[in-house]
Amino acid sequence: MGIPEMRKRGYPDGVAAGSIAAGGTLGILIPPSVTMIVYGIATETSIDRLFLVGVIPGLLLVGLFMAWSLYPTWKSGNAALLNSRAYTWKERFEILPRVLLYLAIILGVLYAMYGGIATPSETAAVGALMCLIIAMVIYKLWNPRFLWVLLRDSTNESVMILFTIAAADVFSYMLSSLYITQSIAEWNRTLDVNRWVLMGAVNIFLLIAGFFLLSAAVILMAAWILLPIILSAGFDPIWFAVVLTINMEIGLILQPAGLNLYVINAIANKSCVRTILTGSLPCVVSMVLAIILPRVFPGLAIWLPDAGRGSVFEFSRRSFIHSV
Repeated sequence: MGIPEMRKRGYPDGVAAGSIAAGGTLGILIPPSVTMIVYGIATETSIDRLFLVGVIPGLLLVGLFMAWSLYPTWKSGNAALLNSRAYTWKERFEILPRVLLYLAIILGVLYAMYGGIATPSETAAVGALMCLIIAMVIYKLWNPRFLWVLLRDSTNESVMILFTIAAADVFSYMLSSLYITQSIAEWNRTLDVNRWVLMGAVNIFLLIAGFFLLSAAVILMAAWILLPIILSAGFDPIWFAVVLTINMEIGLILQPAGLNLYVINAIANKSCVRTILTGSLPCVVSMVLAIILPRVFPGLAIWLPDAGRGSVFEFSRRSFIHSV
């Protein structure tokens, strides 16, 4: 639902724009997430488990965002406007394929990875091929000029990311060779500080870093330093991936960087950045709540990755590797 449609249905501009800006951040948490892949490469953590760990917190955020979007309209007495239009079955079937196509990409990528068909690196190629087929078959984008531009831009971005990862590996090697990461871990063990206070300080650092840098840059530069601290404090690096990612989501909708704010402002020229930011603040509160809840109830984040061990997917992967 776009901003004009949300206006017609009784939503204030701030709520409409803020909901879209906040909802646009979920892509780096819910699989297949590029942020999780970068974190897995940087920390040498299982990407399979990282994809699973983002599912339940992502759905939790979806529920919190939906609740907040409905609350202002209900409070203003315009709740009847939410059901003011009845969509025909023809309209529903016209919209449904657009959603199912993208859902098919997600399910295809996850099945290729957890079904033992492909490794995480090969799964990326599977996802890219599915996107290309959908663009060519469904959207009729057969023009060779368009395909050349698509492949050229994708190659440029991929090479840029690979160079960044390579530089981060060199940075990690230097930190380890100079005994910096080990010294930080040993220094952390000597501190007489509650580990949750330490985690709070790490959250503040990530939040400030997310205000000025993109998520991939923060992960590649800070993961090597933060991971020894997290491990020495007894935290699960898989669970910490959720904390880090949600902090990066907050950075996407808060200034001074606030990438999503300016994207929404460029699309909906009737909504100023201040209006979008005001409407996004309750969603930021929801994100903070999504960081706190998995701490109180660790199963919200860890249950699905743990349940994946020994599952049919794990069995299929082992059988596939054994057969090769």
